[in-house]
Amino acid sequence: MTVLETVGSVFMLLGAAVAVLAGVGLLRFQSSFARIHAAGKASPVAFVVTAVGAAFFMDASGIALLLLSVGAMILTLPLGVHLLFRAANESAARTRGRQPDETT
Repeated sequence: MTVLETVGSVFMLLGAAVAVLAGVGLLRFQSSFARIHAAGKASPVAFVVTAVGAAFFMDASGIALLLLSVGAMILTLPLGVHLLFRAANESAARTRGRQPDETT
């Protein structure tokens, strides 16, 4: 194993560790908001760190595809997490007998 492969493996293991911590957060947190927050914040970090590690094993075209996928995740994930939070908030409001706030 070369030094670059070792560095890449370390990054991939760090990404896997962050993903495991996100899974633990999903299991340990009580509220749906905290669970969504744990998954929404840790999963892109885990993906980016793992992608950096995988880039050490790829050629230029593979790295370009990784950059494209990282960019897509960074651009779309905040919107997806926001929509999940909003749906959970509206669902919680309806179960309590209130109308959801239309301004948020």
